[in-house]
Amino acid sequence: MNYWLMKSEPDVFGIDDLKARPKQTEPWDGVRNYQARNFMRDEMKVGDRILFYHSNCKPPAAVGIAEVASKPYPDPTQFDPDSKYYDPKSDPDDPRWILVDVKYVRHLKRPISLQEIKQHADALDGLQLIKRGNRLSVMPVSAEHFDYIVGMENE
Repeated sequence: MNYWLMKSEPDVFGIDDLKARPKQTEPWDGVRNYQARNFMRDEMKVGDRILFYHSNCKPPAAVGIAEVASKPYPDPTQFDPDSKYYDPKSDPDDPRWILVDVKYVRHLKRPISLQEIKQHADALDGLQLIKRGNRLSVMPVSAEHFDYIVGMENE
């Protein structure tokens, strides 16, 4: 099993929105970064665990756990001229953008803020989230880092 951190802005689509969806599942659309796309396309597997992270808010924080619920498939928003994620250069015969469905597992007992995560930098050495300049919305997390961060909910 692989582990991931996926960022979402809570005023756009947060953990509560995922929980409220039918079957508590939603396509993770709108990813327009090639490295993040490659992670979803090439490395994500059904059942992989996701640390759901609220970004671009105060405070940014890990807020829940989700899982990959589908194999990767073309993001339909890239072909929709009315979508803010429309990409006129993407070819339906060779789609540029990929997504996976994400399924809600549970909220963390409490949000784990980025500031708090950074306070544990020694134990979380190598975590991409706390590296300077990292802005990826989808990133791999080691099993050890995933477990450590989830374990922080009990502190």
